[in-house]
Amino acid sequence: MDYKKISGIAIIVLFIATLGYGGYQAVASQTKDVKVEARDSAKVKKAPKKEVPSPKNVKDDKDMVPLKDFDYNTASEKKDYPNLAEHPDAFIDVDIATQRMYIKEGKTVLYEMYASTGKKDATPKGTYHIQGERGEFFYTQPLKLGAYYWVSFLNHGEYLFHTTPTDEQGNYVESIAKTLGREPSSHGCIHLSVPDCKWVYENVPYGMKVVIHGDFKA
Repeated sequence: MDYKKISGIAIIVLFIATLGYGGYQAVASQTKDVKVEARDSAKVKKAPKKEVPSPKNVKDDKDMVPLKDFDYNTASEKKDYPNLAEHPDAFIDVDIATQRMYIKEGKTVLYEMYASTGKKDATPKGTYHIQGERGEFFYTQPLKLGAYYWVSFLNHGEYLFHTTPTDEQGNYVESIAKTLGREPSSHGCIHLSVPDCKWVYENVPYGMKVVIHGDFKA
């Protein structure tokens, strides 16, 4: 007969009898509460989300969707996009200072879009023209980022207009998308919302002038 085993069982029975079932529940409950408290404490200690600042001295068109209500699935203005067939002299004006892109004819703004340009002044300034290269989606392994509706304006596929970036599966990276209209976040390309960029991809013609200028100050 194993006396050590019997002795161990006797001790456990004695402990339970002394503690009582209610005491056992209290111990179990207390252990659970400690785990919950630790979990909740971990939640409290999480760093607050960074608020992305807006560019200074920006006055948006009255037709613009307020920046607080805007996201990457939203068109920048509440009105229809322009019919470029009716505006043969239209061109693209990118203002790095305001993080806005304008479709203009002369001095008239036909449409205004929230944009995000290159970090550390990576977007080249100057006058360019829409090139022949464009596509529905790309993904670059070195940066581990992709985008939809890309249109080249410099170096035949190097500098593009495209949507806010995606991951390899084509899911939008929301942390980058939140910078649209607020601050630079690209490696040199021009980020736009999905509807805005799709319109550019489908409507902006080969050879259309592109003017990029300004300096960003948060």
